[in-house]
Amino acid sequence: MRVIDSKKAKKALESIAKKVSEKDLFAVLRRKKEIEERLDSAGAAPGAFQKFVNQVMLLFALLSDYRKGLYREVPWYTVATAVAALVYFLNPVDLVPDFIPILGQLDDALVVALAFRAVQEDLKKYAAAKGFDLKNYF
Repeated sequence: MRVIDSKKAKKALESIAKKVSEKDLFAVLRRKKEIEERLDSAGAAPGAFQKFVNQVMLLFALLSDYRKGLYREVPWYTVATAVAALVYFLNPVDLVPDFIPILGQLDDALVVALAFRAVQEDLKKYAAAKGFDLKNYF
């Protein structure tokens, strides 16, 4: 039996995304510093983990630009999925509670990775429109 089930993680992400509102978007953006601190507390970011950190920051950039009206070339589904992933990441009590060493953080990373994969094409378009180097994220 796997401790972290990707099907359950995907269902959790989709369930949260269906309920996301503009208010949730604002709330997540206000908590950017908290997410940055959680990512920093994981230590140095070598290789694949650095890409994960970059992906989270790309999600934030997209959400921020969407909220400000600077980039609206994405469907609400993309915004809701990104918000849902970040809400899940911030929630200490989820499929595997964060107080459980390593596993608690792995399920958060899995949900963010699933979200990133689900909205990847929209994120590529956003990154390209902003002139970001795609190899830093994909």
